[in-house]
Amino acid sequence: MKLIQLAFLTLFIFVGCTQEEVENIEILAPDYTKAVAVIHPIGDSGVTGTVHFESVSEGVSVNAEINGLEEGNKGFHIHQFGNCTASDGTSAGGHFNPTENKHSSPEAMDRHMGDMGNIIANESGNATKNYIDSSIRIDQIIGRGVIVHAGEDDLTSQPSGAAGSRIACGVIGVAE
Repeated sequence: MKLIQLAFLTLFIFVGCTQEEVENIEILAPDYTKAVAVIHPIGDSGVTGTVHFESVSEGVSVNAEINGLEEGNKGFHIHQFGNCTASDGTSAGGHFNPTENKHSSPEAMDRHMGDMGNIIANESGNATKNYIDSSIRIDQIIGRGVIVHAGEDDLTSQPSGAAGSRIACGVIGVAE
C-alpha cells in the first residue's frame, strides 16, 4: 500500500496535490458479483462441470452441474488455492477456512467458508446443486479452487469430512 501511495505522491506532486491528499486516496477493490469454476477431471476420473456463484441479497447463490460421477453423495468444497496441477489434486490445499472454524455442513453457522456439503449424483452420473449460501463471499473466493471428492462428506469428521480422494478440480474466476 505504501508503494502505491508513493507512486501517487510522485504523480500528484507534479499536479499540485499535497501529501495529506495522497494519504487520503482510497483504493477500492473491484466489486465482483459473479464467479464461475469450470470443473476438470483429476487423473482419469472423467468428471467435468461448472459451478456458478452469484451475489444475492441473502448471500451467494451456488449453482453446480457436475457430470461423470459414480452414483451417490460426493464431497463438494471450495479449497484454499486455485491450483489444480497436482496429479491427485492436493495442490488446491485444504478447505477454504478464513475464520478457522471446524468443518461442518453448509447450513451450520460456524463452519469453513468452503464447506458446500455434498453433491448428489444420479444413476447416470449427473448431479446438480442449487442453494443460497450465507457464508460464502465472492470477493474472498476468486482465485480459489472447487474440489469434487470421490466419497461422501460426513459433515462432521475433522478437518475435512472424510470425503476421500479428489476426483475433479476447477479454479474460481470472475464471471460476466
